[in-house]
Amino acid sequence: MLSPWLRAARPRRGAIKLKPQAALVALVIATLAFSVLPASAQLSGPLAPSTPQRRPGSIQIDVDMVLANVTVSDTYGHLVTDLEKKNFRLFENDVEQEILTFSKEDVPASIGLLFDTSGSMGDKMEASRKAVATFLQKSNPNDEFFLISFNNRAELDSPFISDVELLQRRMMSLKPQGRTSLLDAIHFGLAQMKTARNERQILMVISDGGDNHSRHHEGEIRTLLQEADCQLYALGLFDPKEMRKTDEERNGPGLLSELAEMTGGRLFEAAHLSELPDLSGKISTELRSQYVLGYKPGDAHHDGRWRRIKVSLAPSGEQPPLRARARTGYYSPRD
Repeated sequence: MLSPWLRAARPRRGAIKLKPQAALVALVIATLAFSVLPASAQLSGPLAPSTPQRRPGSIQIDVDMVLANVTVSDTYGHLVTDLEKKNFRLFENDVEQEILTFSKEDVPASIGLLFDTSGSMGDKMEASRKAVATFLQKSNPNDEFFLISFNNRAELDSPFISDVELLQRRMMSLKPQGRTSLLDAIHFGLAQMKTARNERQILMVISDGGDNHSRHHEGEIRTLLQEADCQLYALGLFDPKEMRKTDEERNGPGLLSELAEMTGGRLFEAAHLSELPDLSGKISTELRSQYVLGYKPGDAHHDGRWRRIKVSLAPSGEQPPLRARARTGYYSPRD
């Protein structure tokens, strides 16, 4: 199916009529233009119409393909990375879909770091910086990153760059003060992802508490995450004494966990500051160990509706129970 911008436009009343010679020239130009259009494009999201710049290791697929990033772990939380296509089953709106593409390669990602610099982070800044440094060191060398700090407001401290040393130096200048605008930071991060060059897009939140100063509300952020093909991961150190002030702060960890899980990501909680670097390294390893399943929906209507996605694992008597995590769904494009 051609995109609307590729369809022939009907003549409109009052349109300018071309002479035969001019019409022939226009036809030749149009033919040349169509001949250079790509037969396929990289996805920036399920059924996405845009075509991001191709990067080394990226996956090139048909524009009508839906992608699902899947993490598989055992009952002890250990990553399982040796499965094959036959081990997976994928459903859309409870109807099983044929998995047409399968990959477990470590492809580059565009990653947004959302770093909490509120006043309560005062004694946690050094450990949090070390955690981010560990995450960067274990990331794919072709990843790109941006940095957003948030306290009373969310600010862009660095646009997308691949120089991790420069990113760490910019992080060193951040000072803790003010309150916590967590939801604003997620909103800002999703907006920044519009300039991403990689198909895989991830937001990573480093925070010690819930939201208490955002202009954007929870329902708005949920909707934006459902519309975006972006996974959310979070690294948190939650002090019960610091979270007794407001309902927003008390419910912060639960909210952050829910937002992460609906995108196929998750919240990693540290009991002590010393655990932060190890957990951030685990997040990086998990991101580099995901499976990517691709399918063409049996329901090909572009109706703009929410489509539920569920990934399960085919039973095997030789394997212990495993768990598959993926985003919960996507919005179909609308013609």
